[in-house]
Amino acid sequence: MNTLVTKVVEDVYYIGVNDRETHLFENMWPLPNGVAYNSYVILDEKTALMDTVKSLSTEEFLEKLDSVLQGRDLDYLVVHHMEPDHSGSIRATIAKYPNVKLVSNKKAKEMLQFFYGIGDENFVEVKEGDKLELGSRTLQFFLTTMVHWPESMVSYESKDKLLFSQDIFGSFGALDGAIFDDETNPDKYHEETVRYFVNIVGKYAKQALKALEKLGGLEIKSILPVHGLVWRSNPQRIIQLYIDLASQKKKNGVVLAYGSMYGNTRNMVEVLARYLVEEGVKDVQVFDASKVHKSYITKEIWLNKGLILASCSYDSALYPPMANLLYTIRGNKMTGMVLGVIGTYTWSGGGVKNLITLGEEKGYELLNDDVVEAKCAASKDNQEQLRQLAKAMAAKLREE
Repeated sequence: MNTLVTKVVEDVYYIGVNDRETHLFENMWPLPNGVAYNSYVILDEKTALMDTVKSLSTEEFLEKLDSVLQGRDLDYLVVHHMEPDHSGSIRATIAKYPNVKLVSNKKAKEMLQFFYGIGDENFVEVKEGDKLELGSRTLQFFLTTMVHWPESMVSYESKDKLLFSQDIFGSFGALDGAIFDDETNPDKYHEETVRYFVNIVGKYAKQALKALEKLGGLEIKSILPVHGLVWRSNPQRIIQLYIDLASQKKKNGVVLAYGSMYGNTRNMVEVLARYLVEEGVKDVQVFDASKVHKSYITKEIWLNKGLILASCSYDSALYPPMANLLYTIRGNKMTGMVLGVIGTYTWSGGGVKNLITLGEEKGYELLNDDVVEAKCAASKDNQEQLRQLAKAMAAKLREE
């Protein structure tokens, strides 16, 4: 039953699928609302399929493709991105349509061989700015290297001003009946769009900005990504959101992320959170790294200027849930951050010492004079140190 075959414009169809079964995207990032894998078909003098879907939905996907083609052969399969949630049905598509020509760039050709054993006999290699004539429609290709894989590219259809954007402008979340932004309230997907950007695209923010600048001269009426809503009514909304996120625009809030075994470090965080509010910080968020998945924490860290990391020591090192979070924070290559560090130890320490190393890296301004480390549990002196840290953080947030 083809419940998700939907016309985008005349002779362009959406044939994506919803995945409500997979728990973890890339086997790491929670999918409480599922995810959509989007694919599109263009019918012209030549037919073109724009990406495939994850292999778990191949049968459903091919059924939809067949229903749109209505007996016609498939001339081209455009591969914008080789990640298996979009390339996973390529071999099955070739088996069903053996005459199809794969269209992509040199790097993707190499990946096709190594992922799927697909040779280059029916491969059409395209470079920056190359065009593919389909009849009344023309596709032009733009390389978007490292947004977020090295072979990533987008294509622009000039007749209806459509941008097939691969993972750019994507989002977590299955599509609940609405395919287009004007069929639902896009606010519904906002948080999952931000979480998707921060954890999937964020570390390549500079490359994302370059890609957005490259596409800035195009007249875009609709954006057709491989995840999330199709933006046909207000594409500028998702474009501006991505520009803001890629630019790492921040609000003057503070995220406190902590790891605590027996509550002593947590108690310090609770006190510090109150002190921050007393210093006039109105946006304070507290996260337990042992309970809250790191993708939700990093999303908020990305959006806020102030970051306070708190950890107990664990076997003379950093508490493992905080070590895991710190690894991801580092990978996201954030900039413009003001960093505070607090924690506890019982004998040799290790938690605070490891957190401080983040402040030595580019993008972070460590409040070095206000690091607070308590032995076993916070003393009255430590509480006064926490107050001074709150004052120092609040003062930094007030700076222009």
